[in-house]
Amino acid sequence: MNVADLGLPVDVPSTALFTDQYELTMLRAALKAGTAGRRSVFEVFTRRLPDGRRYGVVAGTGRVLDAVENFRFDADLLRFLREKDIVDEETLDWLARYRFSGDIWGYPEGEVYFPGSPIMRVEGTFGECVLLETVILSILNHDSAIAAAASRMASAAGDRPLIEMGARRTHELAAVAAARSAYVGGFATTSDLAAGFRYNIPTVGTSAHAFTLLHDNERDAFRAQVDALGRDTTLLVDTYDVGEAVRTAVEIAGPELGAVRIDSGDLLLVAHRVRQQLDELGATETKIVVTSDLDEYAIASLAAAPVDAYGVGTQLVTGSGHPTASMVYKLVARAESGDSGDSTGSAGFTGSAGGEVPLVPVAKKSSGGKTSIGGRKWAARRLDAHGYAEAEVVGTGPVPADLADRQLLVELVKGGEVVAREPLDAARDRHAAARANLPLSATQLSRGEPVIPTEYAHEGSGS
Repeated sequence: MNVADLGLPVDVPSTALFTDQYELTMLRAALKAGTAGRRSVFEVFTRRLPDGRRYGVVAGTGRVLDAVENFRFDADLLRFLREKDIVDEETLDWLARYRFSGDIWGYPEGEVYFPGSPIMRVEGTFGECVLLETVILSILNHDSAIAAAASRMASAAGDRPLIEMGARRTHELAAVAAARSAYVGGFATTSDLAAGFRYNIPTVGTSAHAFTLLHDNERDAFRAQVDALGRDTTLLVDTYDVGEAVRTAVEIAGPELGAVRIDSGDLLLVAHRVRQQLDELGATETKIVVTSDLDEYAIASLAAAPVDAYGVGTQLVTGSGHPTASMVYKLVARAESGDSGDSTGSAGFTGSAGGEVPLVPVAKKSSGGKTSIGGRKWAARRLDAHGYAEAEVVGTGPVPADLADRQLLVELVKGGEVVAREPLDAARDRHAAARANLPLSATQLSRGEPVIPTEYAHEGSGS
């Protein structure tokens, strides 16, 4: 059974208070003005990638779908809002009936994105869409940052598997989300059992230095672990003397020893010495796993080392220096007037293309790089003559014929109902394919600009 198929709720009773207060005060004012029911389009995008990154990775989409479904104001939440005098009774009545009834389109999970890509588009009444800003951004910003770091590490690792082991370096719930995002980005396993239970990610783990230190000597510790877990286990060999530990490990487990783990020292040098020693002892099939605060650069530096797998913790769950994707959630279009269904109800939106009153583009105008581009957008990826991506094309209005079959946004929610839930492996496979479709320079770890440019095709123009 793949629990990712079940649409299980997030690990809190409700996501409704994963909301900044100003979203509720805007709703209150819009209800009073009669504009809360105005048809609106919000988009999630980022104006720039983290410094030096060549591409971004969309992750967290499945969690967003769970969060939208679970966005409900129950009696306890409403009582809190009333006691704190955050909103008035009219708004409380509206919130008590809240159910998102609009549409959500977005880049499918695992896809890559670039500056200006309309990563997610939320369409409905202003009231029902504005409330989702914080929870959507908190999920996408965190998960996409982790997935981008994971993707870079996976590129650096090549065919060698990566183990996610960062749970002890972050918030306990963030750790579960991080393990999920790392899996999308290319990691093979996680040490976090909650992530394994919640998302069916393969889990691994054997022992820490504490287990060795518990025993009177290393031999007793290794024997106890092999007796309990079998010869195919992974023995940690750097508690005392690595060379002596490797000899002892092979003596106890025999050449069938599964792996040894190295967690300190000059990993390049030690890995070569351990490989030579294992081979001399006849343990030619025993693998070497390295850990010790790795990031993509350290992994790349070990490409020539006889290493079989990498365990990554701190640098992964902190986005390898970029813990957020800096995505924003902006109103880009709204109905010309309130005639398209303004009301005090939370429902009433009938689809992004429906309604008698046309949408008009809206955008913030400001200095300092925060200007937005108005209009309900589509996105497509143009390919070169060899079939590799050469540009991210973002536009409003009709999609050019030559890009019609290259569109990136897919329908995720229709009329308030989730229509695109999928197993996590589908997102993982999609990311591997999307990354492979980028120019080869996408995998370079050196600083550089986005690997393909973003081009804008406004209504009436070509691609």
